[in-house]
Amino acid sequence: MGRAEHTFLFADLVGFTALAESEGDYRAVEVAVELQRRVGALLESHGAEQVKAIGDCVMLRSASAAAGVELGLRVVDELAADPEFPLVRVGVHTGPAIARDGDWYGRTVNVASRLCSVAGGGEVLISEATRSAAGAMDRMEHGERQLQAA
Repeated sequence: MGRAEHTFLFADLVGFTALAESEGDYRAVEVAVELQRRVGALLESHGAEQVKAIGDCVMLRSASAAAGVELGLRVVDELAADPEFPLVRVGVHTGPAIARDGDWYGRTVNVASRLCSVAGGGEVLISEATRSAAGAMDRMEHGERQLQAA
């Protein structure tokens, strides 16, 4: 019996703690909620769902790796077009995961979260598993593979 593959994305606001410190918690909450609203408006057209919000980060799931990558790029591009909005970074990983009580667990989810945490502002960082599962994508250019010291 084969395992179902899922693509998870984490989208995180860059500089959120500094924003909260300089402009206050109410402003920071407004920005976090606006991230959820703007990302939420893109989900249906990419066949994705929001699993949950975690402070200034949203966790998303897509059944298609290619659609997940496209969604990540669109989130970064659309939010970067607004000079008043903080930069967003996105991490994407594809693999098996376990659903429990409306949430998702497992290595695949953890890797997507870690990729997001090391992505730069305005960057979508995808795993090799996602790159392979997405296949050839029009208008897509991959950067060089890099190894990072742990």
